[in-house]
This record gives sequence, C-alpha cells and structure tokens, in this order.
Amino acid sequence: MHNEYLLGIDIGTSGCKIAAFTPDGEVAFQCTETYETLYPAKDCVEQNPLDWWAAVCRGTQRMFAQTAIRPHEIQGIGVDGQSWSMIPVDVTGQVLRNSMIWMDRRAVSQCEQMKRSVGEERIFTVSGNPLSPSYTTGKILWMKEHEPELYARTHKVLQCNSFIVFKLTGIISHDLSQGYGIHAFDMQTGTWDIGLCRELGIDPDLLPELYGCSDIVGTVHDEAAASSGLLIGTPVVAGGLDAACGTLGVGAIHDGETQEQGGQAGGMSIVMSQPIMNDKLILGFHVVSGKWLLQGGTVGGGSLSWFQRELFGKGVTADKLQDGAEAEQNGNAVPQSVFEPFREINEEAAQISEGSDGLIFLPYMAGERSPIWDIDAKGVFLGLTYATTRGHMARAIMEGCAYSLQHNLVTAADGGVGVGELYSMGGAANSQLWSQIKADITGKTLRIAASDTATTLGAAMLAGVGTGLYKDFAEAVRRTVRFQREFAPDPAHTELYTKGYELYLSAYASLKDWFPQMKARS
Repeated sequence: MHNEYLLGIDIGTSGCKIAAFTPDGEVAFQCTETYETLYPAKDCVEQNPLDWWAAVCRGTQRMFAQTAIRPHEIQGIGVDGQSWSMIPVDVTGQVLRNSMIWMDRRAVSQCEQMKRSVGEERIFTVSGNPLSPSYTTGKILWMKEHEPELYARTHKVLQCNSFIVFKLTGIISHDLSQGYGIHAFDMQTGTWDIGLCRELGIDPDLLPELYGCSDIVGTVHDEAAASSGLLIGTPVVAGGLDAACGTLGVGAIHDGETQEQGGQAGGMSIVMSQPIMNDKLILGFHVVSGKWLLQGGTVGGGSLSWFQRELFGKGVTADKLQDGAEAEQNGNAVPQSVFEPFREINEEAAQISEGSDGLIFLPYMAGERSPIWDIDAKGVFLGLTYATTRGHMARAIMEGCAYSLQHNLVTAADGGVGVGELYSMGGAANSQLWSQIKADITGKTLRIAASDTATTLGAAMLAGVGTGLYKDFAEAVRRTVRFQREFAPDPAHTELYTKGYELYLSAYASLKDWFPQMKARS
C-alpha cells in the first residue's frame, strides 16, 4: 500500500508556495520559489506568468528530489492564487503580455468611462462589487485601448490559478471564486452576464468556461509532467482565490465564521449562504460550494515590518532573510534569528498599556482598500509626545491595523452581515500580543490555526473533495484543521478601545482632504 498526498500550489504576490499534505492535513513537504515583480511605469505592476509556471516546476521537482514522495502518490492538485490578474493568451495558449496584478492601478480612466457609459448602479447590481482599477475589468479595457493588436489576438483572459491549471492540463477554465474580478460576473447565479459584458465593451468570447472550485478540470498532460515531474493523469481541480482557499484552510465554512489575515495584504472574509452586497466591501463566491464571502482588503499589515526596518534599528537583515528563505526551500526549520527582531519589538510593545497612552496610528502606508477605498490615504502617527517610545509606536501600529479590521467588520455588520468567531492566519497570528489586541478591539474570540499553511492547505482540500478523498467540505475540515491557541476579548479592554476606535475614525475623516495634496516629488 502506498502513501497518499494532496498537492496545494499557491501563486502569491512574492512567490509560489508548494505544499504536500497527507489526508489528515500533516505537511509532508513545503517550499517557496520566488519571482520578480515589475514596475514598468507609474501605477503599473506586472509579473510574467511564465515565471509562475517555472516556479511551480522548480517546487515540484524539489519536492520529489528531497522527499520520499513519489509522483503516483499525489492523488490530486489544487491551485490558488492572487486576485485580479489579467493574462491574455492566444488560440495556441501563448501568453501575449505580462500579467497586470492586483496592485496595478493604471485603468483609472477606463473605470471612469464605464461609470459614464454603463453606470455604477447597473454594474453593482450584477457584480456586487465597486468599480476599481485594481479589478480585472478595467485592465482588459486598458489593453483594448492601448494595445489593440494584442487585444485582437487574445483568445481568452485567464487568472493566475487558471493559468497554472491550463499549463498542467491544457484546458482553459475560470473558477467561481475568481469570477468577481470581472464585473460581468453575475454574483447571484455564478454565470457570465453576456449582455453586460458587451455593454462594458468586452468581447464575451474572451471569458473562459466557469467551473466550481473543487471541480476536476482535467489531468496532468505529458508536457507538464516532463517539466514538473508530476505523473501524467493526475487530477487537477479548478482551485480558487488565495483568500478564499485560506478561509477554507482555517476551517471557516459556516455562516458567520470569518477568516482574518494579518500580512502585507491583510483583510477578512465572512462566510455567507447568500450574496449580500455592500458597496464598501468585496463580494465573491467561497471555494466551498453554495457559500459566498464578504471580504475586506487592507494594505497596512506591512507597517510593523516597515517600522522595524527603518526606525527600530534591529530589523531583519538581507542575510537573515536569505538564510530563512534557503532553510524553508530546503525543508528545514527557519533560523530563530530571522524572527528575533519581531520578538524584541513585540516585547517592547507589550510593556505599553492598552490604547498606547493616546497614540493613534492610521495604517494607510500604501493608500487603503476597503472600506474607505482611498488611494491617496497616508500613514499617520497622531499624538506623539516626548514621552513616546518605540514601544508606544509599535503597539500603536498593532492597534491601528486592528482598528482597520474592526472598520471592515462594522461595515459588514451595518450591511446586515453578522460575524462570529475570527479564524486567524498570516504572519501576525504568530504574535500573541497582536492577536489579543485584535480580540479586544473587535470584541470577538480569535482562534489561531495550528498550521501556517492555511492557503495551500485550502487548495489541497479542494483537490481532496474533488477527487472524493473527502466526502464533503465538513469532513475535509474535520480531518485537517486544528487550532493551537484561542484569545477571548477582555470586556474592560474592549470598552477602552471603543473610544480609541472613534478617534481612529475621526482622525481619518479630519485628514482625508489633505492627503491628495501630499504628493511625493516625481
């Protein structure tokens, strides 16, 4: 009898993660393969999809070289990825240009034109999402306007996970959880609205066939097997959005259960059994069939890393980061020296009382997404005095990011979507202090999953459900998801933070008109 494994592939912003799991969720192998992000012009952020595929192949080859896992033991493959990619391929499947990724905001004028020609209300009624240049829709129209010869040659537009699925199977697909990136996706029915697609100015033929996230799209073909070391005929499911797979990977599958992610691109995802639209949040299908996610996306999670690097004086050096990356790639434990500065700053922040002695931080270091959708917003420390220490500033950053989470949760609640427990993932979940701060500010119990691999685990679980290894998602969660810690809110602290949250909101309201004037010199 041979062993059985499920393979999860995560196409992230900074790199590709590969992880193999036993059916009970134990990690048998994991590694990260990095690739380059390109910034060709202002507001333009791109990656080469072929770099993603090369990273996938390096990762799978590394897995087979460094472990006893054999290709025939991989029972299924699930792929997740970053949102709002725009990958045009021709009729032969060749990539026609680099992908504009989620951080790319060049399509401002195209969004304004859609507002004028179609109207925001019509678009929102169908898609349940605001018009923002970050979404795929405007990027397609940007290519149509600025690269008409490429648009004319485009056969289909893919997302990052569907591109990898295509490279593995030769079959073009688009999963339901990534449907929300194109505003012609009907959020009620999970189908393309062909009429709206034409009104938006997009050729409907560019939209791939839609698949459920755990549906088997195809199997690994011979060319992909030769490049990756995977076995010909291995089933590949459609996969899904990284945040949605992470939500599954921490066990959030029932109404009100909410995944909370602290990282460079943080946010929250609330599970719902019907699509409740909110014009200040993001709405999409969950990777779990019959469920939707109301999501908030923030950009402030990297504030603490910035603070360490620039002001703390003991940040993680490039050498330490390289040591950590090499250890992870080789399947070894990451050296504790990589995390030492985070422990030090955590300890200093823990010495400061709740509320940071009145210091407020707005974590809008790269503008902000939901619920304020303000690309001009800036990071702000408000209330500095000569008594302020770096411990105060570190704690204020943690509290500011937690206020941002609360702002999203309150916005959802105001729209009729209740939140139960928070299931936490991402780097910030490793800080007990930060986790307790989030519990206190939100008034919600925070549960920390035992595995740091929630996103790839979610992708692998999709493969397990699709291939029948699990009879349903409930069994998949029951067998694979375990929790290591739980943080209950302290009512006294929650009351104190209620005043801090009001100050946080007032600070932004008072400053927002100033932010557009605070432009850096070009």
